Amino acid sequence: MEPAPARRQAPSTLSPGGPVARRDPDGAPAQWHRLLTLLADISLFIGTRPLWAQAVGHRLVVAAVVSLCYATILATGVLTLVVRRSRSLARLDLVVLVTAVTLVVCGLVMNHQGSDESVLTTRAAHEFLAGHQVYGRPWPWLFGHGVALTATMNGGYDYTYGYPPLALMLTAPLLWIGHGSAAATAVSTGALIAGTVTMWRTLPVPWRSAATLACVGFGLLPTYARLGYPAVLACALLVPVVVGWPRTGGGGRGDLVRAACLGAACAAQQLPWFLAPFLLAGVYALRRGDLGARAAAVAVGRFVGVAATTWLLINAYFVVSEPRSWLSGIALPLTQDANVHGQGLVDISLYFTDGSDRLVWYAHASLLLAAGLLALFVLFVRRLGPAATVLPWCAFYVATRSQDGYYLLMTPLWVAAAITAPWQSFRTAWQPRPVFLRGPRRRGARVAAVVLLLAPSAAAAGLAATGSPPLRMRVTEAHRTARALTGITVGVTNLGAADLSPHFTLATGQGTSPYWTVASGPSTLAGHSSGRYELRPPKGGFALPRAGVRVRLQAVSAAPMTLSSTDLDLSADRP
Repeated sequence: MEPAPARRQAPSTLSPGGPVARRDPDGAPAQWHRLLTLLADISLFIGTRPLWAQAVGHRLVVAAVVSLCYATILATGVLTLVVRRSRSLARLDLVVLVTAVTLVVCGLVMNHQGSDESVLTTRAAHEFLAGHQVYGRPWPWLFGHGVALTATMNGGYDYTYGYPPLALMLTAPLLWIGHGSAAATAVSTGALIAGTVTMWRTLPVPWRSAATLACVGFGLLPTYARLGYPAVLACALLVPVVVGWPRTGGGGRGDLVRAACLGAACAAQQLPWFLAPFLLAGVYALRRGDLGARAAAVAVGRFVGVAATTWLLINAYFVVSEPRSWLSGIALPLTQDANVHGQGLVDISLYFTDGSDRLVWYAHASLLLAAGLLALFVLFVRRLGPAATVLPWCAFYVATRSQDGYYLLMTPLWVAAAITAPWQSFRTAWQPRPVFLRGPRRRGARVAAVVLLLAPSAAAAGLAATGSPPLRMRVTEAHRTARALTGITVGVTNLGAADLSPHFTLATGQGTSPYWTVASGPSTLAGHSSGRYELRPPKGGFALPRAGVRVRLQAVSAAPMTLSSTDLDLSADRP
């Protein structure tokens, strides 16, 4: 008796590999496409309830729109799991995008007060329209009353505009739309929406919901947009640059668009400055692998020329009208000596030790890491090419200011590159191969090259983190009311040889108070000397936190850049 023929099983859409990416002959979508659409749909729940609760009190129209968005999210979730054709699921991707954009607009209607960045952009736009100087002008009256200040290591604050001019130029024509920072927040939110739509439109159809998810789904970028961050505008302009960037340099209109967008992004905020070298190095390697060294150099040179021309045209007015202040203004984030802050390695000196007399080495470590990563990218572009949009931000982790916004604001570019710049795109890219990397022991040589290129940054970071606080501080007297400190007396000893000009503040957790006033005490404390300081809080009193919250007295100096801290024990004095 012959055995029955074995049944042929249909390939499972859940298995890894090829079957996942294929569509059935009847047009059924892949299961991963359904899951991606569903995740983007679910992400719209994030932050929606607080928005509805805020609107239902005094903006019923907005509350009604949000309620309709809830219905759309639910209906889309059902349909995503039951539709049987790829075309239908692609239409649901569009529904998710429209719903997300609607929620972003509702959020802007309810929250458009902005932040210190939008306040500065709005003021700069007013001055620009009036024909006044924009850069280098302090506007201290804009701050306080909930608007954050950027403290500097020299005991002052930065009240000036410190970004390239594109954001303020786009804000200027919209100043009529509302009071306060409404125009600046409208520009950044509009840029986010435009960048999301552009990314959605240029990604392959099954991947489009990834744009919705990364740009507006989690609620992070819309929040930054409502605060008026120019970096949101820069990110939106970088989307056309990054999507399919391995094709750059092949000629045609696409290259012109990418180059113009890169130049405009660099004219909107400083973060694209750190991404540009990686992209240009990658483009050169790709085109040299295809066309040869001379043609690759011509292609990259043409691309850089268009980008530089775009950047220069946007900056032209300020280059002519206020060249010195413009140049110092756009370089301000790199030169202002802002107080150390962030979620990176600098936390060792901020929270886990009592400070460091070698803080400047964090900045050196950041520059060395950026240079080392760029060198590794050039040497191993076939392996590191897909990470071109992530590598630049690693350098900020060891910087003196390592805020997470420096990297999370650019995360949509990570997604765009992951989809449109896979590792297969770099198989023919040119890689320089010095003699020591081509020998029989090339594997060990490559490991040694990685270690050698990253070691300077690690050494610099180690120097910064292991520094000791130059000042020994002891609180000898605390003046207080029932709920606040009204002054403290501090004995300070300079343990080092360098003269220091200390500036004092109190920190609770990651937040610090404005600088305290030195009522008495030497402005400069000589090396190996001691002094007595009478300190007064800037607003007459420092509100005491609840019991158990760590309160630290911090003293900073700018030249050299140092930090000294000591914990205050206020528990015995509490009523």
